[in-house]
Amino acid sequence: MDTLTRLEATIAQRRKASPDDSYVAKLNAKGLPKICEKVGEEATETVIAALAGTDAELTGEAADLLFHLLVLLGAKDIPLHDVLAELDRREGVSGLDEKAARTPD
Repeated sequence: MDTLTRLEATIAQRRKASPDDSYVAKLNAKGLPKICEKVGEEATETVIAALAGTDAELTGEAADLLFHLLVLLGAKDIPLHDVLAELDRREGVSGLDEKAARTPD
C-alpha cells in the first residue's frame, strides 16, 4: 500500500471520529464548503511557495494540498482509485488533445 492509499484509509477512519478528537472529523462536520475553502487555501499557499518559497516550503504546502484534496474526495465519496484510474486513462494522450476533447467548441 502506498502513502496516498494509506492516507486515504486514515482519513476515512478519522471521518468517523468525534470532531473534538480529529481535525478530519472537524472539517467534515463543518461541511463541504469549509473543506473546499481549505483546498483552495492550500492550493494558493502551494502556488505562493512555488513562486517565492524554498523547496522545503513548497514540499510542505504540496503535502498539505494533497491531504486536503483527499479529505475532499472522501467527503464526496470519490475513491482515490477513481482519480488514479482517470490519470491512467489519460496516460500517453497529449495534454492538448485531452483538453480539446473535453472542451466544447
